[in-house]
Amino acid sequence: MGPERVSISGCLVRRSGRAEDRPLSNTVGFNPKENSAMRVLVAVKASKWSEGGALPDERILTEMGKFNEELVKAGIMLAGEGLHPSVKGKRVQFSGKKRTVVDGPFAETKELIAGFWIWQVRSMEEAVEWVKRCPNPMQDDSEIEIRPIFEAEDFGAEFTPELRAQEERLRAEVAARQT
Repeated sequence: MGPERVSISGCLVRRSGRAEDRPLSNTVGFNPKENSAMRVLVAVKASKWSEGGALPDERILTEMGKFNEELVKAGIMLAGEGLHPSVKGKRVQFSGKKRTVVDGPFAETKELIAGFWIWQVRSMEEAVEWVKRCPNPMQDDSEIEIRPIFEAEDFGAEFTPELRAQEERLRAEVAARQT
């Protein structure tokens, strides 16, 4: 397993290494290589507070740091980061071959993400249970969305052996660059 890295906010940790090399949980006898393992994106939705550029206070940073430690010790957390407000972002819109760049800020706060984790869990229910334990990441009301991440087998026959080999090669290259 590679070294841990704490982001500048001090509340999110990134761990390098391949997901299948990490323990999925503290459950004795659980094998993360079994088909029951799944990765999920856990998205912290933005709020007026986060879009206004407010940074988390010491209480939130402390609570989130403790929660992240639990996730790491349980072998759940693969990555996570906070995001700057959308005023610092851009969107690229696609229409056929045309590309249009739109500068932030973006109006619909409820559609924006303020941060994310990538977790490896046994089920969506396990991910929900972890999110229910999460401290409120905002000064105001907040929402966290959980979405499964596609795995190679989800694409069926269209994901040819050549495309699978390319995907494995790219993942290995990314992992090598992180060490």
